[in-house]
Amino acid sequence: MRIHPTADVQTNRIGDGTTIWQFVVVLPGAVIGRDCNICAQVFIENQVTVGDRCTIKNGVQLWDGVTLEDDVCVGPNATFANDPFPRSKPDSWEMRPITVKQGASIGANATLLPGVVIGERAMVGAGAVVVRDVPPGAVVAGNPARVLRYLE
Repeated sequence: MRIHPTADVQTNRIGDGTTIWQFVVVLPGAVIGRDCNICAQVFIENQVTVGDRCTIKNGVQLWDGVTLEDDVCVGPNATFANDPFPRSKPDSWEMRPITVKQGASIGANATLLPGVVIGERAMVGAGAVVVRDVPPGAVVAGNPARVLRYLE
């Protein structure tokens, strides 16, 4: 594994062959698989699992409850929202997990809202706003994201 000297990596649960680039923060509870590429300025919170061979491009924040299965690609500045009713000082906080299944890709600047599941090998287009689950193999785009076609 390679960790850039400016990265703040607080977990030892990182697989062999993973590279973590500059200005990345990984909190102690996070789990990162092997052969991943975690690009600059990524933040990974405690209750996050990243599978094997994932790529997370610059400027992505993975908040508690995010699971990326194996072979997932997350484009630059994609947003994962885990709170359906965010408030500055909440009386109660409800975390709704987001799961990105094996082989799926999330385009640059896409937004995934709380509780969605992105199916195996699905593709979320750049800038899409995902408000509901994406079926396996679907290509979605738009706001709200809609299925454009299916991959073979």
